[in-house]
Amino acid sequence: MTNWKNLDTLASYKELESLARVDLPAVMAGENGAERVKKYCAPMAEGLTFNFAAKAVDDDILAALAKLAEEQDLLGKFEALYNGEVVNTGEKRLVLHQLCRGQLGNDVIADGVNKREFYVKQQTRIAEFAKKVHAGEITNADGEKFTTVVQIGIGGSDLGPRAIYIALENWAKTTGNLKMNAAFISNVDPDDAAGVLSNIDVKHSLFVLVSKSGTTLETLTNESFVKNALQEAGLDPAKHMVAVTSETSPLAKNEGYLDAFYMDDYIGGRYSSSSAVGGAVLSLAFGPEVFADFLNGAAEADKLAKEKDLRKNAAMLDALIGVYERNVLGYQNTAVLPYSQALSRFPAHLQQLDMESNGKSVNRFGEPVDYPTGPIIFGEPGTNGQHSFYQLLHQGKNIVPMQFIGFRNSQIGSDVVIQGSTSQQKLGANVAAQIVAFACGKDDENLNKKFDGGRPSSIIIGDKLTPASLGALLAHFENKVMFQGFAWNVNSFDQEGVQLGKVLAKKVLAHDTDGALAEYSALLNI
Repeated sequence: MTNWKNLDTLASYKELESLARVDLPAVMAGENGAERVKKYCAPMAEGLTFNFAAKAVDDDILAALAKLAEEQDLLGKFEALYNGEVVNTGEKRLVLHQLCRGQLGNDVIADGVNKREFYVKQQTRIAEFAKKVHAGEITNADGEKFTTVVQIGIGGSDLGPRAIYIALENWAKTTGNLKMNAAFISNVDPDDAAGVLSNIDVKHSLFVLVSKSGTTLETLTNESFVKNALQEAGLDPAKHMVAVTSETSPLAKNEGYLDAFYMDDYIGGRYSSSSAVGGAVLSLAFGPEVFADFLNGAAEADKLAKEKDLRKNAAMLDALIGVYERNVLGYQNTAVLPYSQALSRFPAHLQQLDMESNGKSVNRFGEPVDYPTGPIIFGEPGTNGQHSFYQLLHQGKNIVPMQFIGFRNSQIGSDVVIQGSTSQQKLGANVAAQIVAFACGKDDENLNKKFDGGRPSSIIIGDKLTPASLGALLAHFENKVMFQGFAWNVNSFDQEGVQLGKVLAKKVLAHDTDGALAEYSALLNI
């Protein structure tokens, strides 16, 4: 039986609190720093490496973190999750997103169905559908090929798939794998849908409506907006739409759609990119083979998350260093800083993944916890961020841990030499410089030019951003968030915090308001 305990009841946590703090500028200076860079790293899937030399940890702290992992039985809880134990206690559900990309343990039978077989069946159906669209076997009413796919969804039905599409778009163009252009409609603001529709050829566009329940207000509103545009163009919406939904939703087996692909309640929205939620739009955009490569990369990362040796389990290591920073060092935020323009929307996805999962003040039994949980996540790609918010990161009063992501080679392969170096080399030089500058700082008699240093960071380094390495990267962060939730003893798989606003919005639309809610409604002309 899985034993769930609060973080502050652990002997290993008390040991962590008692250990001496690391003087990061001192240990990162000179040859000491060089040795740390070589020593403090962990292998990841698909040739990626997690380097944490610039984190404020040492061997004693790492040993205590390993004890915490064992005392809190992080691996046992992960095993319970992938073997089908109900770890989503808030909603009394299994958590099965890993099953979309591989079998980690026993067969999981739920609702009388082998869930791995169910997810593979949906992937196969999506692959067959996408191939028919690409071959011109499924066309618009005039027998012409669809050239654009548009995903209609919000939250996890948008952020992950959008980030992945943007991450692979230029790679796909360069390698000949871009089958269809993709666009995304998420915000209920009519300007969002109108803006997308004005920039696409509606007649040759296929729309993917994503709603697990089939009742998501924002998504159904945008669906109506799109259907209206199709009808105004003289087109039959039923010939231009597919649904990704649950088998019990009103969207399933509905004549209003060309087809429907299924997910279930055991996959949360922010964890759904490897399910049909990401599979449909990404298979249509890049081809099912590319999506399969993405899933394979994620599956390899999941396997590494089962590793017992903390120093070889990058996801758990990353998670526990984050717990140490949040709960012992008292850092409230984490900046995600990809030095890759392709990952421009990746921080936004991680923001939802992390903050919606672990932004909790009660444990999994509904009891208040007396310690901070999830950090505030934000970020932008480098080098843009250097000219935006790095000033505060370098010299502000708040210390913000950072997670850099960088690659040795660009996706497109072409580059130019300017002033003795390529653009890619300049990009790499900047991330290397930032890590050392944040860690070591610079002394100066002019306090305005003094950098205290001691700003911790880690970096995930890879050769090139590909479908497989992107899948591995995504799974790393999903598993990191999961391990942190286990460590904090919170339920990382429900999101009650998003419900109250939805309930009140419905009251406003029904004109069932009073007090401040009525006044704000009046101010907004509702």
